Amino acid sequence: MDSEWTLRFFGVNFGDKPTCPATFLLFSGHMIDAPGREEPRFPAGKEAIAADAIAKLLDSAKIGVNSGDLAICGGACGGDLLFAEACLARGAELELYIPFDEPTFLAESVDFANADWRPRFFAAKAKAALHVAPDELGELAPDDNAYERNNMWMLERAARFGAEKLIFICLWNGEGGDGPGGAKHLMDEAGHKTKRVHWLDTRELWS
Repeated sequence: MDSEWTLRFFGVNFGDKPTCPATFLLFSGHMIDAPGREEPRFPAGKEAIAADAIAKLLDSAKIGVNSGDLAICGGACGGDLLFAEACLARGAELELYIPFDEPTFLAESVDFANADWRPRFFAAKAKAALHVAPDELGELAPDDNAYERNNMWMLERAARFGAEKLIFICLWNGEGGDGPGGAKHLMDEAGHKTKRVHWLDTRELWS
């Protein structure tokens, strides 16, 4: 297949003349803690620290995000939306991948944090390509996990033009998640695709 058709097939179209992004950024990170969480992981009061760490990494010589680079992440409150906002501010294209239909996703991964996360989700969505797993991948098989499927979907899409272009960023505390398909899962899987892995360790950031 010719290169232009390939780019359009995969949903990458920057202006009148499609081009392949120089860099693909894939992100995973903790959500803001739900009210009453017994063991704090990403307290709401640490948002500014996380945002600053993400911004500094994106601007560093290790990455140096440029206009036309492609950023891929989920759309949850906390790490995902902080990353999305930072990439959009630097001119990167953005793709958001969510494991459920939008109303379910908002209830599960955005609205519980209260504050202004819902309008921030819609602001990011307005400048991004939103991909909804049930719409594009079909119904979840009985033995599959929605979050693990979403992680693998994002990883596949981020590596679609070669693993040498892929950079993975993870805002993570180094521990297992509350269930399958968390940051650790994507950290492990991304490590099989690329050596360009940047771990923002929240244990160090919060200290």
